Amino acid sequence: MRILLTANASYAPPRGGATRSNLIWLDHLARHGYTCRIVCGPSKPGAEFHHHQSIPILPVDEPSRRVQTLRREISEFRPDWVLVSSEDLGHGLLREAHHSAAGRVVYLAHTPQFFPFGPASWNPNPFAADLVAESAGIVTIGTHMADYVERAVHRAPEVIHPPIYGEPPFPHYCNFDRGRLAMINPCAVKGISIFRAVAERLPQYAFGALPGWGTTAADRAALERLPNVELLPHARQIDDFLSGVRLLLAPSLWYEGFGLIVMEAMLRGIPVITSDSGGLREAKHRTGYVIPVNTIEHYQPSFDEHAMPLPVVPQNDPGPWVEAVEKLLTDRTEYQREAAVSRAAAGLFVQRLDAQWMEGFLTRLKPFGAPHAEKATVESLSPEKRALLLERLRKRGMVR
Repeated sequence: MRILLTANASYAPPRGGATRSNLIWLDHLARHGYTCRIVCGPSKPGAEFHHHQSIPILPVDEPSRRVQTLRREISEFRPDWVLVSSEDLGHGLLREAHHSAAGRVVYLAHTPQFFPFGPASWNPNPFAADLVAESAGIVTIGTHMADYVERAVHRAPEVIHPPIYGEPPFPHYCNFDRGRLAMINPCAVKGISIFRAVAERLPQYAFGALPGWGTTAADRAALERLPNVELLPHARQIDDFLSGVRLLLAPSLWYEGFGLIVMEAMLRGIPVITSDSGGLREAKHRTGYVIPVNTIEHYQPSFDEHAMPLPVVPQNDPGPWVEAVEKLLTDRTEYQREAAVSRAAAGLFVQRLDAQWMEGFLTRLKPFGAPHAEKATVESLSPEKRALLLERLRKRGMVR
């Protein structure tokens, strides 16, 4: 089986949970004898993340050339499946994949802001949404996001969580007496406003911020003005960062798909305080310290230095966050209880993951509309699919 993955994100090295998840899946496939390759965005600085040496990565700077490269690779490589990751804001890779590999496209739905559908979408596009619905398969890494996708396109995604966390036993930090109150990727959408307000109100504690794909020069400058906040260097391995973390804060204000770093911290006995946005509650697995927030609902018609739309950040009271931090850091018993509960919940979740799930899914999957597939009649369709077909026919003016 030949697998071609495409996205506009950087894969050399990867940045962000979506790219790391995709590489985990491809690494497993390559180790089991499948031929894989990647067409992606330009190389950028980032954390080290190893993948199988047989996987060629083709980074292309210019978006139109990236689409052309994808077309050429589909023609020459002749993949059995083209995996289109949602890091494709203009939907150009999705359109080309459906054009050049009709029936053989699988949509990897990671980042809801990049989907062509749904209330969180930055660039909704009905035609591209139809292409997602017509893909041979749709994959999400959590049930919360699967429900979100199904409501929008009336297709039930396959939930496959990547075994991204490594092998147990995991280090047990439980740093009640030392370390920083840390945040990854401090930026507007990830809740830097809350993080800064908490640091200002708690000057007696050391805070640490690890810049990421969304962190702007203005974000860095704002953090550098706070005497108890340190900007942390890129970590080669996740434990280089987490070993020095006392508490992890994830005050995200945009709609989150899951929250991989939340699970990574919990596995190591680090209490995590998160917002309740999107899949973060699912990532917390019924542990404590999930705080309701006013989420971002609107964006300005302008962009930051990373070509990301500038959000209209709503007001949020930092009081509940300050209260949660003080409760955990002034009560050793409470800290240790939350650390233990978090580590146990994360351990149970991770031990059920299997790298073969993606392989099995792709092996069982049939091309969409394949000639040898059994043809469905209108009567054999589910009510949801009949409604979707009727809506498409109406859009094309074929029925009233």
